[in-house]
Amino acid sequence: MASNKILVIDDTTVVRVKVREMLPPGNFEVLEAKDGVEGLNFILQEKLSLIMLDFLLPKMSGWEVFQKVQADPELRKIPLVIMSGRKEEVTEKITEPFEYFEFLGKPFDQKQLIGAIKLAMAKAKQPRPELVSVGAAVAVKNGTVATSGVANGTVVAPSVANSSVTAPSITTPSTGGVSEAEINALNEKIVKMQAEIDGLKKQLTQVVTFIKQKIK
Repeated sequence: MASNKILVIDDTTVVRVKVREMLPPGNFEVLEAKDGVEGLNFILQEKLSLIMLDFLLPKMSGWEVFQKVQADPELRKIPLVIMSGRKEEVTEKITEPFEYFEFLGKPFDQKQLIGAIKLAMAKAKQPRPELVSVGAAVAVKNGTVATSGVANGTVVAPSVANSSVTAPSITTPSTGGVSEAEINALNEKIVKMQAEIDGLKKQLTQVVTFIKQKIK
């Protein structure tokens, strides 16, 4: 019985088979998912040692799967390799450097695959900031948003775990006080804020670049 399970989420059969064949013999089991929904179900149901996630997937994109994984304090501890034929597809959503997961460009060979897996496992062990609490999320709902400071002419982008905006893991309180409808509405607002903050980060990057050019 395999003690380690590796999940390969990719809509291309050739890629899934390629990963399986390139992995060295060992005490592990390779699970395959052809879309984001099937992949997320495996993630939620199985105890995984590694996730290999294609960024463009049917039914649920790799970006959506990534966000759901990062929103769970336990799931985000699983080593993760994100795969894509175009790196810019990933960097449009998640800016470099990739601190907590490894990127693997397609096509790849066995050496690149093994190297990416090793780096993903090392990055997964790094300490990470705590997820936003429910109380902080309610503050966002009420219109109170914490922003980063701009001092001495230095533009500071918001500090975001994994260089991306991660929706907090929110569960319905057992003691009441917040209804499920309110939580769903809050989750929708958080998703919208993610897109807005992604745009803000790009603008801040452009401002920093402009300032540096003027200083030279």
